[in-house]
Amino acid sequence: MSEKTLTRMDLSEAVFREVGLSRNESADLVESVLNHVSDALVRGEQVKLSSFGTFSVRDKNARVGRNPKTGQEAPIPPRRVLTFRPSHLMKERVAEGNKS
Repeated sequence: MSEKTLTRMDLSEAVFREVGLSRNESADLVESVLNHVSDALVRGEQVKLSSFGTFSVRDKNARVGRNPKTGQEAPIPPRRVLTFRPSHLMKERVAEGNKS
């Protein structure tokens, strides 16, 4: 499996090459989209990107966990967690990439 990571800079560079905006405008566009997505998630809204997937926030209840090293119990407080559910098209695309 590849160790390459797609970064914000890579995304803005792709927008620069494919859309034709300046590098600064491309970076601003990427930042704006990511801010809109994260702001919606903070408000507890779902973010559904067609043919990509759905991001949502889930509330998890408090529970008792266990330190795997010592076996000692420790309380885990209630928290909100981010989840991602890929679309069936994304799942198929990723699966096809595994065949090569």
